[in-house]
Amino acid sequence: MLTIAKRVRLTPADASLNGVRIRTGQTDTNGSLLTSIYREQVGDYPKFFKMDPLCKLGFLASEILLRDEPERFVPRHDRAVVLFNRSGSFASDSLYQHTIADAANYYPSPAVFVYTLPNIVTGEIAIRNKYYGETSFYVLDGAPAGRIAAIVSDLFSDPEVRSALCGWVEYPDDAHFDAALFLVERDGDSGTVWNEETITLLMNE
Repeated sequence: MLTIAKRVRLTPADASLNGVRIRTGQTDTNGSLLTSIYREQVGDYPKFFKMDPLCKLGFLASEILLRDEPERFVPRHDRAVVLFNRSGSFASDSLYQHTIADAANYYPSPAVFVYTLPNIVTGEIAIRNKYYGETSFYVLDGAPAGRIAAIVSDLFSDPEVRSALCGWVEYPDDAHFDAALFLVERDGDSGTVWNEETITLLMNE
């Protein structure tokens, strides 16, 4: 049986861990909510400032989810990272499009281009935590809990997979973002059962 050991939610309104609010959506003086959360909850990973908004969102959610995990940075092959959204890397795609739209003012930047692939966020999480298992990013129509449940469950058909960091990471723009990440384990000692009904409930609470 698969169970949810931990979960985290980040939106413009608040942040919560296992259903308990850990901060409101109030920003610091620079006006960036994600930067405020980074300074409060992480603070020791300067590469954060080079990430695009989607990557920052997924990275911060994973940091909060994993921060108390024992032996967190020991290399491992038994954990997968699988994320989902509906808009891919739209925020960065739009920014990059602005840099190439005008032939007379053509200034494409690798700093933007590198983040015009949504699976960059899974890679950043895997690199940070020394995960060498499967990493995938699915762009789906809507937020279909049934497909998310099935895709993650299929991962565990591989006997080497013991856990998965998975969930929804959506960042179309600064005012409308949502991360709902879960740490799902095989044969966990406790936790909520991983299934479509549970995912639907937790992603809409």
